[in-house]
Amino acid sequence: MKIKFCGAAKTVTGSCYYIEACNRKFLIDCGMFQGSKEELNRVEFPFNPKDLDFIILTHAHIDHSGRIPLLIKKGFRGSIYCTSATSELVNIMLKDSAHIQEKEALWENKKRLRKGLETVEPLYKMEDAERVEEYIYPLSYGKIERIDENISFILKDAGHLLGSSIVLLKVRENGRTKTITFTGDLGNFNIPIIRDYEYIDETDYLIIESTYGNREHEEGKESKDLYNIIIDTIDRGGNVIIPSFAVGRTQEILYLLNYYIDIEKRKKFKNVEIYLDSPLGVQATEIFEKHKECYDEEALKLLNNDIDPINFDNLNIIKTSDESMALNEKKGVVIISSSGMCEAGRIKHHLKHNIWREEASIVFVGYQAEGTLGRKILDGAKEVSIFGEKMVVKAKIHSIQGLSGHADVNGILNWVKNIKNGIKECIFITHGEIEAQESLKYNLKSISKADIIIPDMYEEYNI
Repeated sequence: MKIKFCGAAKTVTGSCYYIEACNRKFLIDCGMFQGSKEELNRVEFPFNPKDLDFIILTHAHIDHSGRIPLLIKKGFRGSIYCTSATSELVNIMLKDSAHIQEKEALWENKKRLRKGLETVEPLYKMEDAERVEEYIYPLSYGKIERIDENISFILKDAGHLLGSSIVLLKVRENGRTKTITFTGDLGNFNIPIIRDYEYIDETDYLIIESTYGNREHEEGKESKDLYNIIIDTIDRGGNVIIPSFAVGRTQEILYLLNYYIDIEKRKKFKNVEIYLDSPLGVQATEIFEKHKECYDEEALKLLNNDIDPINFDNLNIIKTSDESMALNEKKGVVIISSSGMCEAGRIKHHLKHNIWREEASIVFVGYQAEGTLGRKILDGAKEVSIFGEKMVVKAKIHSIQGLSGHADVNGILNWVKNIKNGIKECIFITHGEIEAQESLKYNLKSISKADIIIPDMYEEYNI
């Protein structure tokens, strides 16, 4: 069996693992590179998409799914296996991604034509994204899916996003069966709405994420911190801008604002206007409300008491671009908008109208990849470029790490410690910046006797 690391190697985005085994060629994930690695999206795949038999998709986030339409554009016609919730989320996310690709290519080409340069094609178009649905094969957690007599797999709940999965792949070669486990993105403990991650009994090889492999989250402060930031900002007449991933994080924030604020604070909070300005976020919220089989006990208990955990009286849904632009005139409100790393979408407009205001607050609630606008702001940039215009950063910048959808170092180590019969052969550390990977490697050595490797991009191993 051969595995090639075609993404998320010594970086966070672009997850993609190419595997050859038993005369089959397939992928685990095919995500988009973001931030400083974005140019890799246009590098030719180190395999022929036409030769792929199937893809197993761990979850819907764009850094795991975003290049699947490009595979179809280049001739892929195999099956795409994922959970039922993932199948619905990825459908809306990839169409949104295609819209962004087309829009950005149009904007770039206007500049190129003025300079007499050749125009560029979008990475893929809407028709490519729409075709993905034809090839999706939705599955349930815990069900053995047999590709043939030599290859099978099971999906376990990764606790990261609605429908997110850990993939346990079994391959039989030369009379021996080996298990290769891909964690996908492991979830943080006690994420609102969805269940915590599941454990596995054993594996020969482990491909594990390391996004927060060198950090610990602060537990239990999210609702209090978010409430205090909102009230303090509104008291001084500013807006609270929350760049949020449309799928997953947005629904978690709505849950926190609706349910975790105590009764006394809620009285004051009910007078605060909260706006959800993300068409994709609205669609994703509808899918969340449909897939209650993924909810944890707390969320199900609320539903049984006729409490909708992600909808409340002072939540205003923005539907049109005109309604979105009207928010530019608002003062003392909360605006939740995507994209979560501030690279595209309506959030850039809200930053443009608020980042230079001393009374405003920008609240980051998720990971910001290296090179993204969000990362630059979070790292303390005094000036940033938005739509080609230089803007001074005077708003107060906050980061609530406990809201992360990724396990921190303790969560990752806890999951590995609970592999009942251990890891027999090797651990490959992926999906992290090099500092996080090296730190996690050091800690893993204390709890596992397996070999530990941090692969380079496009590095190949025979296992």
